[in-house]
Amino acid sequence: MHRAKGRPESGGAGIEDEREEVRVFHEHIKRSGLKRTAQRDLILDVFLRTEGHVSSEDLYELVKADDATIGFTTVYRTLKLLQECGLARDVQFFDGRTLYEHDFKHAHHDHLICTSCGALIEFFSEVIENMQDEIAARHGFRPETHSLRIFGTCRECQEKQARKEAKGR
Repeated sequence: MHRAKGRPESGGAGIEDEREEVRVFHEHIKRSGLKRTAQRDLILDVFLRTEGHVSSEDLYELVKADDATIGFTTVYRTLKLLQECGLARDVQFFDGRTLYEHDFKHAHHDHLICTSCGALIEFFSEVIENMQDEIAARHGFRPETHSLRIFGTCRECQEKQARKEAKGR
């Protein structure tokens, strides 16, 4: 499981918000013509207890620890339902991996992703947000959502590489 560095404030998500998240999920399931099941409820509960970023495989392992009868496909499909109702958002990696994070009442942020170790650093920049709005307005474009991912090398990996290069001299 990947933990975020520098996680921004979540907007005060607490027990009351968790109940609201459960309500949001159950209403979405009902609107979608799906049944509420104990398996979906467990997957929701486990997801809500995770922090940082989690892959579908990570979530499956956590869920399986509570109920070994739940299959990977059920976890994956439930993650998609969590995205549809605004409880989760995905972060796409350069190598095709996808991680999921909480989205409901969490402050917007963007990501720096280390291509060496996979570290995720979350950040928020008012300057970047304003620039995006200006660009969209200039083109008569109405944005609905966006995701900024900057790929590169984190400080720790740069330092490791520098030490490695210094030894090689």
